[in-house]
Amino acid sequence: MQLTLIQVESYAGHQADETPRRFMLQGEWIEIEEILDRWYQVVSLPEWPRANYFKVRGTDQREYLLKHDQEVDQWFLCRTRPNAGIR
Repeated sequence: MQLTLIQVESYAGHQADETPRRFMLQGEWIEIEEILDRWYQVVSLPEWPRANYFKVRGTDQREYLLKHDQEVDQWFLCRTRPNAGIR
């Protein structure tokens, strides 16, 4: 899986649980319209560090898979799915 380092603005609620709100891709902000799914990598291994994954839909109607690497506190774009459409 190829990862692209991205800048993310997130919301930390009352539990300090970060949820992405928008991210910068190729010099433009992509607003997140909906979080479609979320899962966790809780065991820390060298090849799989602790991370949160978010499958999101942007306001551009594309689906994105975002990864928040908790060990280095960096966000990555894992995958983009063009023209996902509205569900």
